[in-house]
Amino acid sequence: MNYRFYNARILTMQNADILAGEVWVQNERIIYVGDGQDVDSVYDSLRLGSIIWDREIDCEGNLLMPGFKDAHTHSGMTLLRSYADDLPLLDWLTKQVFPIEARMDGEMIYHLTKLAILEYLTSGITAIFDMYLTPDTIAKACIDMGMRCVQVSGMSGQSDFEESLQRTEQCYLKYNNDSPLLSYYIGFHAEYTCSRELLESVAALAHKYKAPVYTHLAETKSEVEGCIERHGMAPTKLFDSLGIFDYGGGGYHCVYLNDEDMDIFVKRNLSVVTNPGSNTKLASGIAPISDYLARGINVAIGTDGPASNNCLDMFREMFLVTGLAKLREQDASAVDAWEVLKMATVNGSKAMNLPHTDVLAEGKMADMIMIDLHQPNMQPINNIPKNLVYSGSKQNVKMTMIHGRILYENGKFADSYDVEAIYRKANEIIDSLR
Repeated sequence: MNYRFYNARILTMQNADILAGEVWVQNERIIYVGDGQDVDSVYDSLRLGSIIWDREIDCEGNLLMPGFKDAHTHSGMTLLRSYADDLPLLDWLTKQVFPIEARMDGEMIYHLTKLAILEYLTSGITAIFDMYLTPDTIAKACIDMGMRCVQVSGMSGQSDFEESLQRTEQCYLKYNNDSPLLSYYIGFHAEYTCSRELLESVAALAHKYKAPVYTHLAETKSEVEGCIERHGMAPTKLFDSLGIFDYGGGGYHCVYLNDEDMDIFVKRNLSVVTNPGSNTKLASGIAPISDYLARGINVAIGTDGPASNNCLDMFREMFLVTGLAKLREQDASAVDAWEVLKMATVNGSKAMNLPHTDVLAEGKMADMIMIDLHQPNMQPINNIPKNLVYSGSKQNVKMTMIHGRILYENGKFADSYDVEAIYRKANEIIDSLR
């Protein structure tokens, strides 16, 4: 479809300037971002005689910007929202999460992923970096719902690792060529759930395809201390010594990276994906975001799964990133709101290897959101980026577009969704597993 958005404020994320003008979308791509004053010359420059618009949308002075990138999540864990709360991380995992996950199947995860996608859309999230159990049904859910999804394998010692490696390789080959909405990367759950033999096999697979690798990393003090006891070094150094990060990648959480770890992140061009909501709820600690930024490390933001957060809300995560950093550093100027907004958009695209979704510009994918500025929490309009981070909320998301399709608009989901059926199915699944 062809869309013309006009009378808009536009934050392209190429810089912090707010442009007054228009964005044009043709099929899945943006074909124009500008003031829209000289339509004839624009048509000529695009080598178009004219465009028949399917919709011309008056933005009424509201804001168009790139969608948020949720750079770490476990969508199928919507099943466990408010089911396993108020427990330490290891008890939460071993006594609540792992036992019920052992009883989940692919069809269940398909329906539970669809529930998560509804929530992502209401938060202006247009791409997810998902690590969960059944990649085929996750992919199907994302295709059926129109969500852009980068999957990463979560191999661990809980299953036959030879089978897991084979399955990971199959998914890597399939989902990087299957759909423009899908991609797939090599990963593993964490050091403490993987044997050295499995880690060495992950490194070999990464070298075979010259591919980046992602994992949960330095999330808790006990994780780091345990790794030092087992291997004589912290997990980042261990992974680097095995060649796991030779082709890049990154770590989720990264609450307890030391100076040597950060040097490795810089050397290997790794991304940190911070998850402040989850780390706060599970009392894991506060990541040293200021240190990462000072070293030029790419920092993105993830919600983590809906069992440990419990909501999939990028606005809350953005506020926590800067708020917790200010507390940690005892410095109100730490981690400026503009840096946080970049983490949620541009940096997330980099971490997820989605360079075609980072900013609003000609030729980029039409993964775009509209923010309602005509609400009290967005007024007065002194500084829109700071408003988004410090006072913005999901209620301000007026529209979410992915790959040129409007999937959420004015509080309503796409007509193709049977929202009540998705809710009903999720409740049926948890009832069957209690």
